[in-house]
Amino acid sequence: MKEKIESLRDELHKHNRKYYIEDAPVISDYEFDMLLKELESLESAHPEYADANSPSVRVGGGITKSFNTVQHHYSMLSLSNSYSLEEIQEWITRVQKKVPEATFVCELKYDGVAIGIRYENGVLTQAITRGDGTQGDDITVNVRTIRSIPLKLTGEFPKDFEIRGEIVMPHAAFKNLNNKRTAAGLSTFANPRNCASGTLKLQDSSEVASRGLDAYLYLVLPEGVISPSHRGAIFVAGTMGFKVPLKKNRFIEECESIDQIIDFISHWDAARKDLPFDIDGIVIKVDSYSAQQDLGFTAKSPRWAIAYKFKAERVSTFLNEVTYQVGRTGAITPVANLEPVWLGGTTVKRASLHNNDQIELLNLYLGDSVFVEKGGEIIPKVVGVDLDKRAADATEIRFIKECPECATTLVRKDGEAQHYCLNIESCPPQVSGRIEHYISRKAMDITGIGSETVQLFVEKGIISHPGDLYSLTFDQLIALEGFKKKSVQNILEGIVQSKEVPFERVLFGLGIRHVGATVAKKLAKYFGSMFALAEASIEDITAVDSIGEAIALEVHSYFRSEKNAVVLDALVVAGVQLEIVQTEQSRIESPITGAKIVVSGVFERFSRNELKDTIEKYGGQNVGSISGKTTYVVAGEGIGPSKMNKAESLGVSILSEQDFIELLNL
Repeated sequence: MKEKIESLRDELHKHNRKYYIEDAPVISDYEFDMLLKELESLESAHPEYADANSPSVRVGGGITKSFNTVQHHYSMLSLSNSYSLEEIQEWITRVQKKVPEATFVCELKYDGVAIGIRYENGVLTQAITRGDGTQGDDITVNVRTIRSIPLKLTGEFPKDFEIRGEIVMPHAAFKNLNNKRTAAGLSTFANPRNCASGTLKLQDSSEVASRGLDAYLYLVLPEGVISPSHRGAIFVAGTMGFKVPLKKNRFIEECESIDQIIDFISHWDAARKDLPFDIDGIVIKVDSYSAQQDLGFTAKSPRWAIAYKFKAERVSTFLNEVTYQVGRTGAITPVANLEPVWLGGTTVKRASLHNNDQIELLNLYLGDSVFVEKGGEIIPKVVGVDLDKRAADATEIRFIKECPECATTLVRKDGEAQHYCLNIESCPPQVSGRIEHYISRKAMDITGIGSETVQLFVEKGIISHPGDLYSLTFDQLIALEGFKKKSVQNILEGIVQSKEVPFERVLFGLGIRHVGATVAKKLAKYFGSMFALAEASIEDITAVDSIGEAIALEVHSYFRSEKNAVVLDALVVAGVQLEIVQTEQSRIESPITGAKIVVSGVFERFSRNELKDTIEKYGGQNVGSISGKTTYVVAGEGIGPSKMNKAESLGVSILSEQDFIELLNL
């Protein structure tokens, strides 16, 4: 019986691929359904032969009450975006300056939900959402219902790898779903992307299965595991059973010049309306993985790829008022309050004006008829004015001179577009904003306290910075109107538990400008403690992998402020985690303990990330560029000659992959 069940599964996997991936079915839908019913009947009678990747899981049926948050094996970074062909040209020039022989691959930018799917021994084992780029939600049970994602692979494949792509809702499926909801008297979905995102978070996998999601997969990790080039990896992934962008559909194309890239962009800007799914731009990547590694990353995105975004949908409406928001850093952002208008699936009432330069550029007057777009298809912004509709007595909008919250005179810093309120200590939105950031989920994750509670505490004068949270008492809080014993206990317990939050999230929680979660993690790993980071010079900070001068200047400045020293002293007294907790694994002493190491090229035994993890495990530090302080360069195949020459000129030791293995006795 086991052989019969496995034979049916293999046959259904084959037909599934023929229908959903190759678009070349060899049996009718009825015949497929009969085979599936036979399999389901046999599996029901013989539960001892259950398989999580059986074709029968495509119909769903399980209920998931919550999705676990798990770490990405490889960081899932976003791409830099551009709406300008001139900026694309500038990016190509920068790439070719560093890698003269670089060629490019253009692909569609799918407007869906990013996903990372892991396969072990040819079987789907895990699917994770992007989340914050370092961790995401495990939605494997729902992804298994998507018929264009193979549960078992064909042909030859690596033992353990990840493939990434985008889950989309095709137009036909979206229309069908909304028609059903309308007939049932339910609200309809605004657009396919939001619908796909919401569908993947449903608790009932059978409902997910019924909605007709699709997927295009386009990135295999680790880089180089199946091909030395991105284009080659896409082709090989297709032979393994994945639905990948095909050259014959012009979903992917190799380009050697800006003219070829512009031609690809222009073609799809016009032809995208004929696609069965939404795209919002074109992604351009350097093809060679070796060249990608030479180009490296910024703290937020790869330098070897960029996304060209198509111009957004535009509508006109009227400007009723301009108000001003104060951010936690003191930055003042003007906001256009608009006559409500439907745009991109939502009703827009407010739009960003960014800064004074933008207001002057637009030459805005109250009551103007303005054009509004969604920047990046998400954030509304005012992009123009219909001067023919301007009233004769309209009043020109002039940027405010004082903070709308505390009346402090605003300052515009040299080289910056925004105005700032420098009343850091007592401007209410700044004080509460920094504390709200500190307690947020990605930072200290202090439960029981929300934005309104923080604002109340600030108004009452019982806290003025994050360190004050640790001095709050039961008697202080129970005396506040509306606070009951249980809620007070929950707040205090949440504060106590935050003392166990790891150092990297404490650092992120401080709200240092330009220091997001990814940068905080890099700094924490490199310096090991808040105390070491506080003593670091700008040069020391820029030595960290992917950390540039702008970030280094902000970090260096933060730790030299007397006001910030008060906050840090309070955190020291409170006992929060201000250094990396050393595990047994991370305490391994080795010949590279304390060494500063640059990794470049493609390797046989390790992926680039695995090599960096090994360096950290054995006490070394990964750095992004070669300098006189660099201890080793671990050189793989395809390392750029400029890096080799620089290492040799500075007397930096160069290790091959085998040299590295022998040095650590791996």
